[in-house]
Amino acid sequence: MKNVFSVFLPLLLPIMLIASNASAQQPVVGRDAASKYFQKDNQDDNTTYVGGNSQSSLNGSSDHYLAIHYARYMASQSYDWGKNGQQDDVGKNNFGVTYRVGEWYNSMDLNIRMEYSDYNVSDENTSKISFLPVITFPDANSRFPLYFGAGAGLGIFMKQTNSKSALTLDYQLIAGARFFNVFENTGFFLEAGLRNSLFLLSSGQINGTFLAAGLVFTF
Repeated sequence: MKNVFSVFLPLLLPIMLIASNASAQQPVVGRDAASKYFQKDNQDDNTTYVGGNSQSSLNGSSDHYLAIHYARYMASQSYDWGKNGQQDDVGKNNFGVTYRVGEWYNSMDLNIRMEYSDYNVSDENTSKISFLPVITFPDANSRFPLYFGAGAGLGIFMKQTNSKSALTLDYQLIAGARFFNVFENTGFFLEAGLRNSLFLLSSGQINGTFLAAGLVFTF
């Protein structure tokens, strides 16, 4: 028996030393042992939190989205409005503000758009304010430069021709390109589309195409 131990003991000693070193370097239990399982998750997390709001380390804060635009009617026609019935180029200028109020995550945005538009029909100037919910996709947080959308809402004429409705149903189809954070949290966008109005309390409607440009803010 003594001869057997004398043969295997030199072989077992290196193995025992390696095992004892490994156990000393990697604790099985305790705080140090548990912390190693969270190191990879912390390194892979690219999101920081500032003031209680999530903030991407690459794109900056994007919890809020606000756009301001100026638009010009490129072509427009009115039907049963004014003295001559059908008229061309009645639409003139348009100013608007768009604010995001909701988001379908990784999908679409719900926006509220408020606009002021003026027209010239039968040499008479008219003006209108519109309030429209507008759905756009993809969502602004994707930072994809192109977007598409549609919206419908209520229009109220502040100045209208005689015997015509002061209330309209306004609807839009839009497509645009937006560029975020050109200067800090300010960018710009270009937009084009259809902007139509249907008189609710009388006959008459307006159909038009427009081109818009403006600033976009994320904060």
